[in-house]
Amino acid sequence: MTNALKRGAIVKTSALVLSASALLSSCGNDGNGYLTGVQGRQNWFQEDPYGMVYIPMGSFNMGPSDQDITYGVTAQSKTVSLPAYYMDQTEITNNEYRQFVNWVRDSIARRMLGEEFEDFIIETNEFDEDYPVPILNWDERLRYDDEDFREALEPMYLPENERFYGRKEFDTRKFLYEYWWIDYQAAARRGNRAQGLKDRSVFIKRETIHIYPDTLAWIHDFTYSYNEPLTNMYFWHPGYDDYPVVGVNWKQARAFCVWRTNLRNGYLFTEGESYEQNYRLPTESEWEYAARGGLDLSPYPWGGPYIRNSVGCFLANFKPLRGNYIDDGGLTTLRADSYNPNQYGLYCMSGNVAEWTSNAFDESAYNFSHDNSPDYTYEAKADDPIALKRKVIRGGSWKDVSYYLQTGTRTYEYQDTAKCYIGFRCVISYIGRDKNDVAE
Repeated sequence: MTNALKRGAIVKTSALVLSASALLSSCGNDGNGYLTGVQGRQNWFQEDPYGMVYIPMGSFNMGPSDQDITYGVTAQSKTVSLPAYYMDQTEITNNEYRQFVNWVRDSIARRMLGEEFEDFIIETNEFDEDYPVPILNWDERLRYDDEDFREALEPMYLPENERFYGRKEFDTRKFLYEYWWIDYQAAARRGNRAQGLKDRSVFIKRETIHIYPDTLAWIHDFTYSYNEPLTNMYFWHPGYDDYPVVGVNWKQARAFCVWRTNLRNGYLFTEGESYEQNYRLPTESEWEYAARGGLDLSPYPWGGPYIRNSVGCFLANFKPLRGNYIDDGGLTTLRADSYNPNQYGLYCMSGNVAEWTSNAFDESAYNFSHDNSPDYTYEAKADDPIALKRKVIRGGSWKDVSYYLQTGTRTYEYQDTAKCYIGFRCVISYIGRDKNDVAE
């Protein structure tokens, strides 16, 4: 080939490349060649979650606001900063937790009925070949009083020899909730990042949790104390619907948060709307910041340093004086909306029941945790030493003295332990910097 022919071939090839690139660059370009971002995106408005209050972003002095009377030195004063979030206005109540219990009960029933009545299962999701999950048809009504249904659901009820006065009641020991969560801490480790890109399934953790509260906690928590009436009635009777749920361990509280997230995002999916952030237990810094209600350095949610108001009435449900439990208006727990809320609108951040947080307990955690959204977690295994199973609880309870009501006091309980004086509430992160951001 002559040089002239070669030059002609090169010119023709270049022209073809230029024509192709011009054609490609013009396809789908509605911004006149400018960088405009992806157009047609859904408008987003952060809806205030039902039953929650907004906690603005801010900084505060985390830690004790009074003398460390135990000399435990488990907390030191530290300035920390937090983004905005929402928190439940009250502790999770018996009736709210019962919605979770009933959902688990009904999902088990639908799985069992799907073996005989096809209308109760739409299809089976095979995303995990070891644990295929049936997609349940929640539009099909359950009829527990139907004879055919009762026969198919017989395994869900107590066996005859365990029935009290012959009552046919559900065997709550079988109320197991199966869920998955992502171990972001493991995925973020430098050595795991490449592995995570190849197969992310190693970071997806499966849990099966028994979710019915331990109603016997009222008895086994106190020796030689007559609490059988609370064991018999506290969780299920409508008279206690608005009281805080107790007898729920840390893992059950986390399972509730996962269920609540799926409940909300499942609805948003059917409406074609974007998902929201996950419901979760608060970190202990989030809990303390919210409890203070904007009153930095005050020992109690209402200010301080006193636990009575100006007319001598106690301001929380705890163990006053030398054990005069009823002097504050309660004997054990009270309604979750008792007493006045703090300045953020949160009820019973001190007293009534202590509350689980998401953090593992370590006496020196304040020394090594970050000052921006501090968070210390540890996923304890069954065979770990018991000290690694400690989770932070905050706020004090109806059976505690006033020291544990202070916003800066921290203590712990074991993650697999349920107590009749520990409950919880949820938080959800705000999407954006702050609710007060306004476009100029």
